[in-house]
Amino acid sequence: MRTKNIYFSMFITLVVVIISFIGLFDSVENNGRDSLFQYKKKNVDLQNIVIVGIDDKSLNNIGRWPWDRNVHAKLIQKLKEGEAAVVGVDVILAESSKKESDDALVNIVKSVGNVVFPVVGNFNYKKLSAQFKMGKIIGDVNPESIIESFEQLKKISVAGHINVFEDPKDGIVRSALESFKFNNKEIKSFDYVIVKEYEKRTGKKILNGEIPKDFFNRYYIDFNGVPGAFNHVSYYDVLSGKVPPIYFKDKIVLIGPYAEGFPNDSFYTSIQKNARMYGVEVHANIIQNILHNNFKQEVSELIKILITIFLGIASYFIFNKITPKLSFILLLLLSAIYLIISRFVYSNGYILNVAYPLILLALLYIFSIAYKYLNEFAERRRVTNIFGKYVAPQVVDEILKGELKEMQLGGEKREISVLFVDIRGFTPLSEKVQPEQVVEILNEYLTLTSESIFKFRGTLDKFIGDATMAIFNAPLDLEEHPLKAVQAAFEMKKGSEKLRKKLQDKFGISVEFGIGINTGYAVVGNIGSSTRMDYTAIGDTVNTSARLESSAKRGQILLSASTYERVKDKIKANYLGEIKVKGKETMISIYELEDINVD
Repeated sequence: MRTKNIYFSMFITLVVVIISFIGLFDSVENNGRDSLFQYKKKNVDLQNIVIVGIDDKSLNNIGRWPWDRNVHAKLIQKLKEGEAAVVGVDVILAESSKKESDDALVNIVKSVGNVVFPVVGNFNYKKLSAQFKMGKIIGDVNPESIIESFEQLKKISVAGHINVFEDPKDGIVRSALESFKFNNKEIKSFDYVIVKEYEKRTGKKILNGEIPKDFFNRYYIDFNGVPGAFNHVSYYDVLSGKVPPIYFKDKIVLIGPYAEGFPNDSFYTSIQKNARMYGVEVHANIIQNILHNNFKQEVSELIKILITIFLGIASYFIFNKITPKLSFILLLLLSAIYLIISRFVYSNGYILNVAYPLILLALLYIFSIAYKYLNEFAERRRVTNIFGKYVAPQVVDEILKGELKEMQLGGEKREISVLFVDIRGFTPLSEKVQPEQVVEILNEYLTLTSESIFKFRGTLDKFIGDATMAIFNAPLDLEEHPLKAVQAAFEMKKGSEKLRKKLQDKFGISVEFGIGINTGYAVVGNIGSSTRMDYTAIGDTVNTSARLESSAKRGQILLSASTYERVKDKIKANYLGEIKVKGKETMISIYELEDINVD
């Protein structure tokens, strides 16, 4: 059983390794990461990014969207006056409009030189969704076409793509696409381009090396706060002068929709799944990650596998060595420790699996409980098979509670009281009645002897034809076992009266018991071969008891001196003298039981 337990634990661990590699429960894994890793970050400076929102106030005062390009030109002029470090416009201006308006916008953008405009990739989302679901097998996320700024603006400005990808399994935004290719040209993300422009304008070196990406050229977004976490002002308030230009000095300014009604520009994110975040806020979070080189990288598959195997081994040795209640406490403790370690590792730039290790711990805990239950059930059945037919049910329960284990071949020397009982007159009776009636009568008598033995916590050793052998004080210790044996014999004698009268009336022949009891040391245990063994007792004590039974007359209960001396204060017995029994050189004293003075 123990070997099977090891193999099953190894199998469960292997299964979890495989399903984590193929991403079978990635939805659960992603939700686990969201809960553990995505929270409002303390001591994070969000002052260097400002959102100028195209909000309801602006729409009410400026008019319906889209606005004249002159309006955008005036806003950018305000930001130029305030010496904003970089301006990112999260609004696609693909079509030309009135020439004078377009010219005004182009001229101000050209004079400022620090305005980034968006590119939108048109993806086959059905194909893209299938790619994402395939996980590590397929890469290359590229659009079928793109939408850019109108021609004049495109020529004099820099641009980056603003595509935000939702997880196809649950529609949650968790990662950003670093770049894609179109017509053999690499188009970097809007956020990446803004940071590169920020480097140029400020002279600061921000990006240290490559951004760690997955198979699809994406990187994990560490959100800094729920919707509304970044400073934001109304587009109209900037345009009207309510917010002075100096407010934007040396800041990254993002201009974008900040009101309901703009299609495809708000998203559910991993930091808050019950409230949508505007696209411009998603970009603000990504830019903040890049500014602080706050990138989270998946640990290698090898490390994930090794962690899973380690947890599997540790769980096996923990859960299978202690009680289920303590196992459950340790399950919670191990899970908590792993989550704390995962969060610490995350804060240092690496992402560990969250759900898969906890799934493994839970499965191994459940398996250990099931294994212990099945093992206990098997042990209970094994003990019951050995003793269930020999002892009373309550004795079997005590054996199980005492966790009596290694019941193999062999035994022990211990003091016992042995009772033999035989039916006197059974042979003549069997010659007068039908075979089926013989069996019926015999079963009635053997049932009586069995019940009497069990009532006084004896062990039914065996049936020998129409005789019964019982031992007291094995396998469990039994106080006053000589008295218990005597009480069982007296119970048989009383019970036989009813059966004797029944047979006398029906067949004209009566039968009675002859009983012998002896107390002494014997070898007790499982005796036999590896294929067949019985729980029994052997030795002179047993033989003497059998000789006493054969010497007993009808209805007589004979006690040896060793038994009588242990019970003489609680019984009434007649001394019958000494007799010679087969197998013994010396004479033995015997007593006939008349009555018992205890209940």
